[in-house]
Amino acid sequence: QVQLVESGGGLVQVGGSLKLSCAVSGGTFSSYAVAWFRQAPGKEREFVAAVRTGGSTYYADSVKGRFTISRDNAKNTQYLQMSSLKPEDTAVYYCAHQIHSRGNFYYTGNYDYWGQGTQVTVSS
Repeated sequence: QVQLVESGGGLVQVGGSLKLSCAVSGGTFSSYAVAWFRQAPGKEREFVAAVRTGGSTYYADSVKGRFTISRDNAKNTQYLQMSSLKPEDTAVYYCAHQIHSRGNFYYTGNYDYWGQGTQVTVSS
């Protein structure tokens, strides 16, 4: 069974950096887009960043200029480099795959596979 396995979360101080990874295990597939979402306690899951086939990237305004999404198709792995972290970045981060284009990267319902989530905590 195909799974998305995340790693790289942890505790970091304000202004620090973390790099999240998300690898496909149990099989391989080609996805039109891969993305990261996050969910803070008591809040809905929100879009963070996405990269689609061809390399175009999309970011939430709250992370633009601080986060960078990338994908390595040969390794079937996606990454989220996070810098200048703030306390409001604290959340569980989820990776997601959109197998075929659905025209909207921001809606959770448009994604076919999800990782289990990895906790990121930014302390002040």
